[in-house]
Amino acid sequence: MKKHYNSLENRIVDTLVLIICVCIFVICILPLINVLALSFSGKEAAIAGKVSLWPVDFTLDSYKYLLQENRFFLSFWMSVKRVFLGVIINMVLTVLMAYPLSLEVRQFPSRDRYMWLLIFTMLFNGGVVPWYFVIRSLGMLDSIWALVLPGAVPVFNVILVINFFRNIPKAIKESAQLDGIGPLGMLVQIYIPLAKPAIATVSLFSIVNHWNSFFDGMLLMNTPEKMPLQTYIQSLVIRISDITQSGLSAEQLADRMSQRTFNASKIVVSTIPILLIYPFLQKYFVTGITLGSVKE
Repeated sequence: MKKHYNSLENRIVDTLVLIICVCIFVICILPLINVLALSFSGKEAAIAGKVSLWPVDFTLDSYKYLLQENRFFLSFWMSVKRVFLGVIINMVLTVLMAYPLSLEVRQFPSRDRYMWLLIFTMLFNGGVVPWYFVIRSLGMLDSIWALVLPGAVPVFNVILVINFFRNIPKAIKESAQLDGIGPLGMLVQIYIPLAKPAIATVSLFSIVNHWNSFFDGMLLMNTPEKMPLQTYIQSLVIRISDITQSGLSAEQLADRMSQRTFNASKIVVSTIPILLIYPFLQKYFVTGITLGSVKE
């Protein structure tokens, strides 16, 4: 068996796969390096397209302008609160909904009916205007709950966890039932511990979704200080008249900063938290996707 694996054909295939993976990695990483270099480059070099993988005319002016206002830190804290509350609500409701829908029809006769309702909400919605009026009628405008409650049940995540639960061996379930464990105990003691890869995967999806969302903040938050970070960053433009706390005069800073470098600094700042979180969940990511995507 070992000799067959080390055959010439297998080594050629392994080499080709390795080359393809390296190419994909390079294709993915080069734009990120370019954006990072662009955020530290001067205005003339950015406009002339001279920036590739290394900053040209190194400067921190874009970051100075981005970080100088108190609103940045208020928006950052708002996004942190949104992610914290949103992920907790998403995960609690996802697990509580996925557990009964993963049972067999004889255990939950109405399973298929609820499943079709779930799929229907995934494919169709009432649109932005009814969505806005419902949130306004509930008195949630300009509050953190307007950002976390409308998307409290992510249907795609629920389906992923359902399929993962269905792949838990029946022998484990039957053994737990023989030991007298009830439905709640089954969920807490059996399903959740075994579903750590799936839960970590959908948690990452939820974190990224809440952190990157900006459109709902534009519609639902009326107070600028309550806007999440992505909404605040999207609303930023280079306004020379607003620059009062930098060490340079308005004219000097305008000469050294362009919209391209400023946009690059926005991207870098907004992606740092996700890049810090992802390595801790990455080991569960592939397992959660593959095991949760196969129906038993």
